[in-house]
Amino acid sequence: MTQLTQTHPLVQEDWDALTFRVHRSAYRSPEIFRKEMSRIWGRTWLYLGHETEIPNPGDFKTRTIGGRPLIFCRDSSGKIQVFYNSCTHRGTILCRHKEGNTKHFQCFYHAWVFTNSGELAALPGDEAYVNVPEFKEKMRLRSVPRVDSHEGFVFISFNPDVPDLLTHLGRAAHYMSLTAKIGPQGMTTTEGVQLYSVKGNWKLSVENAMDGYHFAPTHNTFVGYLRETGFAVTDDDQYAYDLGGGHGLLILTGHNGRIGMVWEPRFGEAEKQRIAAKRQEMEQRLGPELAAEVADASKILYVFPNLLLFDLEALTIRQLEPVAPDHTDVRAWQFVEVGEPPEARELRIRTMVSFVGPGGLATPDDIEAYEAVQRGIEATADSVDPDLDWSDMSRGMANEKQGNQGRSIDEGAMRSFWRKWASEIDDLYKAPEA
Repeated sequence: MTQLTQTHPLVQEDWDALTFRVHRSAYRSPEIFRKEMSRIWGRTWLYLGHETEIPNPGDFKTRTIGGRPLIFCRDSSGKIQVFYNSCTHRGTILCRHKEGNTKHFQCFYHAWVFTNSGELAALPGDEAYVNVPEFKEKMRLRSVPRVDSHEGFVFISFNPDVPDLLTHLGRAAHYMSLTAKIGPQGMTTTEGVQLYSVKGNWKLSVENAMDGYHFAPTHNTFVGYLRETGFAVTDDDQYAYDLGGGHGLLILTGHNGRIGMVWEPRFGEAEKQRIAAKRQEMEQRLGPELAAEVADASKILYVFPNLLLFDLEALTIRQLEPVAPDHTDVRAWQFVEVGEPPEARELRIRTMVSFVGPGGLATPDDIEAYEAVQRGIEATADSVDPDLDWSDMSRGMANEKQGNQGRSIDEGAMRSFWRKWASEIDDLYKAPEA
């Protein structure tokens, strides 16, 4: 390892001393938050939603991404469109519904009407405008500069010059593709979305997802429940991977069962038989090696900066939306196999809400943990001794320095995230060479 000579003022990494720490102002500073929204959320690819949320021509969803209200829709020809949810006349929010199906969007303020492909279709008193056809073309809805998708996962960027999506996704694209291979007829989101707010910084949610260290102490109620049902929880073969570009992956075996993939006693005998048949189907369709990669281990994938895939008991898509330095909105969808039997779907949803759902045995623990961090970092703000106002993320550096694969209970995945964060916030940041 090379001794540290230069680093970001908020991220200090020293491989000689085996220390990595983050200044706590990164979680609470309004100035840093504004810089993040500009330099990260305004410049890179952001996860918007899944194509199956809008399966039919005319379907639409409205949501805020990176602080900007958007319309996510499928136009009458079936093409996916993403518009700023802002009337081109005077900027009024155009679509005031969360979802629906329509051929036209009408502004309530002055009654301008737009098609679902963005054309200005009508406006009252158009005789007041010179060269109306040219004017209408000029005043069509504003599209987000870049829209692309991978395996049905739709991403946007407000930066027209962003590198292509697969370049951004890098190695993370493979693990997204694994989820798409689960069902022979494809995958789809279920109807509805879980939406909740957290009184904490968005980066704490990333840390929490990439932190296997907290699982046993924080979720001891759930661990005890698994043991009581006859499932043994182990820490063996649980690793963390730096996928580059700020993306991270935890591979977890012996963590818990997975509907349709790995049986555990609480799923019941009928699911045990279905899992055996499902595995046979996957091996015939994908081959034994790929089927094993899809099925045998739980995974948590983080795609920088706002997408999390929790492939645990059930498969959950989670999206982060920063609102303020101490406020994050979270949206979550269930991602399921098309044609899955109703009894398996019911078991999947019931099992999901028992753990990763907002009222389950895990997510409330996690929310309390990073809300507690958000409250706790105020204790050392403006300290007389500035050295106190840092959070440590050094766990596992000695093991990593020896060339060993990082464990999920270490903090290597968090360190890779913070390196990417620092490089986006400050072009002059240089991480120490490994």
